[in-house]
Amino acid sequence: MLNMFTHARRMAGRALVGAAALALAGGGVASAQETIKVGVLHSLSGTMAISETTLKDTVLFMVQEQNAAGGVLGKKLEAVVVDPASNWPLFAEKARELIAKEKVAVVFGCWTSVSRKSVLPVFKELNSILFYPVQYEGEESERNVFYTGAAPNQQAIPAVDYLMENEGVQRWVLAGTDYVYPRTTNKILEAYLKSKGVKAEDIMINYTPFGHSDWQTIVADIKKFGSAGKKTAVVSTINGDANVPFYKELGNQGIKATDIPVVAFSVGEEELAGIDTKPLLGHLAAWNYFQSVDVPENAAFIKKWQAYTKNDKRVTNDPMEATVIGFNMWVKAVEKAGTTDADAVIDALIGVTVPNLSGGFSAMMPNHHITKPVLIGEIKEDGQFDIVEQTPGLIVAEEWSPYLEGSKDLIADWRKPLSCGNFNVKTGKCGGAGQ
Repeated sequence: MLNMFTHARRMAGRALVGAAALALAGGGVASAQETIKVGVLHSLSGTMAISETTLKDTVLFMVQEQNAAGGVLGKKLEAVVVDPASNWPLFAEKARELIAKEKVAVVFGCWTSVSRKSVLPVFKELNSILFYPVQYEGEESERNVFYTGAAPNQQAIPAVDYLMENEGVQRWVLAGTDYVYPRTTNKILEAYLKSKGVKAEDIMINYTPFGHSDWQTIVADIKKFGSAGKKTAVVSTINGDANVPFYKELGNQGIKATDIPVVAFSVGEEELAGIDTKPLLGHLAAWNYFQSVDVPENAAFIKKWQAYTKNDKRVTNDPMEATVIGFNMWVKAVEKAGTTDADAVIDALIGVTVPNLSGGFSAMMPNHHITKPVLIGEIKEDGQFDIVEQTPGLIVAEEWSPYLEGSKDLIADWRKPLSCGNFNVKTGKCGGAGQ
């Protein structure tokens, strides 16, 4: 599972039957345009601003760096920033504004899966390109989207394996915010746990709304669930500012990481900055990058980032790295294609390889997902992470889960002649439904 070649062999071993390419409307930027516009679609207000604002800053930083290096195709880049305000329908409106009105060549944006799902029809209709930089539930591969965050096999499943093998966990609390990413990820994790012999009565699943603040009853339920004599852990897909009162309530009820460890998929350095970390000490997070990665490439990036922000305390995090990787891939693909035309860049992106911040490289695969290492980190008092586990190599994303019926026979390969995001290897047809 943690072997980067597993998925590649799975794809290579299946017969690829030709499918008609999707006929989509043309996109791109007029050659007479003085600058190349880059869209930024992240929430700067509302419940997700705690996580998304720094990604806006990251794109602006990358634009400045690229312009200092000469721009792209002899033109300067111009960032166009909008605020969808943690309002999922507004994401679609703002995406249309960026593409149709502002004529951006590419968009870097979205955090939650519901925001990504909201904008998908717009990107398909107007044939533009979205780089999505956050871990998500998988079960998707769209021609117009490039996923630089983790699929479940690049974060969630390795985190569960770590808890099983290193913490001896036998009972599982799957706690998430009530939307598509936690629900689908937990459906995959539940199936995976059962495939490992975990009984249904040893799995507790709970969902709460965005911005949830009253955790007293839920944490009491977790505490009771963990008192059955079996080692218990919480696998958290809680998103946004709800994490702060959740961890605070764990501390209020005396639950320490040594008692019931929490491994989080949406808590990183940015979320920990400026808050009391005492309730979080020793709890875990699973990502593909931590600021504490000790390699020269990361040290150089942090130095430049803090100089740009004029703040030597400004942190970095995983979705930032995914944004940086996506931005550099887009630049390289545009230069390879010799144009910002969407169709040409989409084709050019497959196979592009750029440095990551962990001292290696990430490649854009035919399923529009990138190769990534997996890291498990333990929260420290200073809001940084002590890396306790790291995969020896890169993991290829499984965009369709092998643990879900309806998905296990699907693959995505956007190379011609297949050009399909949900090809069913059993039926030999494009158009599988998945989960």
